[in-house]
Amino acid sequence: MERIMFKSKIHRATLTALKLDYEGSISIDSDLLKAADILPGEQVHVLNCSNGDRLITYAIEAPAGSGTVMLNGPAARNGYIGDKVVIITYANYSDSAAHSHKPTVVKVDDNNRVK
Repeated sequence: MERIMFKSKIHRATLTALKLDYEGSISIDSDLLKAADILPGEQVHVLNCSNGDRLITYAIEAPAGSGTVMLNGPAARNGYIGDKVVIITYANYSDSAAHSHKPTVVKVDDNNRVK
């Protein structure tokens, strides 16, 4: 049996931009992607703490050190600049691995820098 487990998250990042004229996704500072073990193109769940919206999209790498967390395309309709979001990934683990799995949690400040 396999279990779908919480793999990693970026906790309470601040949306810095919205780009409606794009095919979709979320652009995230590459430093944050690395810290949270999220690959470009990986599926992410974005939970907007400010309005309760939840969406599924994929991560795009933004420049390192930029602090960018930007909703693109249709996803841009799910938030406003300044909203707090939680970005979560999940992965399949064997039953035995799931019991010892420890997720990665990256907490950030108001400028999207790792605390």
